[in-house]
Amino acid sequence: MRYMRVVLAALALVISFGSYLALAQQKPQPMSFFVTSVGKGDGANYGGLAGADAHCQQLAATAGRGDAKWVAYLSTQGAGAVNARDRIGSGPWFNARGQQVAANVAELHGDTIEQARLGNRINKQAAVNEKGSPVNGVGDMPNQHDIVTGSTPDGRAFPAGEDRTCNNYTSNGTGSVMLGHHDRLGGPNASWNAVHPSKGCSQPNLVATGGAGLLYCFAPGM
Repeated sequence: MRYMRVVLAALALVISFGSYLALAQQKPQPMSFFVTSVGKGDGANYGGLAGADAHCQQLAATAGRGDAKWVAYLSTQGAGAVNARDRIGSGPWFNARGQQVAANVAELHGDTIEQARLGNRINKQAAVNEKGSPVNGVGDMPNQHDIVTGSTPDGRAFPAGEDRTCNNYTSNGTGSVMLGHHDRLGGPNASWNAVHPSKGCSQPNLVATGGAGLLYCFAPGM
């Protein structure tokens, strides 16, 4: 009986050690989502979608993830309007710390009642920049929680008419762009992608309401 107890104890030790090795050998998920650490500095004028994508790509490259394709989470208006949700792939997406922010497009946007109730994991703790550093939000100086999206809460384009994209991200003057809050604080709702429009498209206009022209960037191929 004593022999059997010793054998069982040894077996349990082997299994535990094997589990430890398996966990230790698991590689962290590569970064596939981040908030830009800096904007372009020209308000909401990124030179269109292509320029915004290039900004994401450049910052990802500085963080060692330039091998992946990166796109900005932005919708456009007018002829051939583009939905941000259609640009970012199918997920899952992970931040620079290896934390999952959403499993798929439906969870990201709360497409079902249950998904909307549970929400995604974009918040101040998880929505870090490409360096893995926190992005200033409510209570920080300066507050930079306004993130440029030009999108409705479900990640789609606004109808043509009232400008919600700063002329499809080519204006640094007249117009307005929809903004989300990465920290989910302030404004009429707790949306990460659609809280309020900007007061204008210039850099001072974006700074005035707690922003810096920052973007959400996703790697659609991950």
